[in-house]
Amino acid sequence: MALICLVAFLWDASHAIAQHGESGSVEEQAHHHGSGAKPSWEGSAQGIAYSEFNHHWAGVFLLLIGLSEIRQALGWTALRWTRFLLPGAFAVGGIFLLIWSDHDSWPIGSLTFVQTFFGGDPEILQHKTYGVLAVAIGAIEGMRRVGWLTHAAWIVPLPLFAIVGGLMLFSHAHGDHPAAHKIALHHAIMGTLAITAGSSKLMSGWRGRQFMRERSHWELIWASLVFVIGLQLLIYSE
Repeated sequence: MALICLVAFLWDASHAIAQHGESGSVEEQAHHHGSGAKPSWEGSAQGIAYSEFNHHWAGVFLLLIGLSEIRQALGWTALRWTRFLLPGAFAVGGIFLLIWSDHDSWPIGSLTFVQTFFGGDPEILQHKTYGVLAVAIGAIEGMRRVGWLTHAAWIVPLPLFAIVGGLMLFSHAHGDHPAAHKIALHHAIMGTLAITAGSSKLMSGWRGRQFMRERSHWELIWASLVFVIGLQLLIYSE
């Protein structure tokens, strides 16, 4: 119920901000059109509201993942079904990114599939790449957690995704944005946390294989950092 209320709040808040931005930017757009310049989506009230909502939505998914991983790291036997929250949240979050990450990209915007994935826009391409990888990781983790993938190598994709995704954040930019420095700081913090979380998960898997222990403090570090990243995304602002 708390999650439903949280999602409903974020949804209503994002629409309120978007509507306010739309009404507040009419004069600005008219001025731009009058001067012959095309109004920019990046940095506009509508663009900021759209971006913040997407980040907040991703935060909800990571909070769910973090809570379920913390339960597993602490060895709680109750609510064992929550181990499927991670693959489910990754799959749903990846699909969300693939569809709604950018307002002008395929499949909801004016850009075609080829223009979206091969048009040379690094921001759009990174968003879609995150989406594809998230769906793939969700599928792998889902099969691993039901016992269909038992080889030790299948433990690696999840932490590797966290590390690679964290590294990508250091080069991720939102174009010509007035809050570019603030966004870069957000990304640097999230990237550092993601790299540390992925490294901890890798260490946990290695120690688990070496010492035949399922739980370790590395697993708890991984889970806690995922939760912290979710909190940061939830309060993300431009």
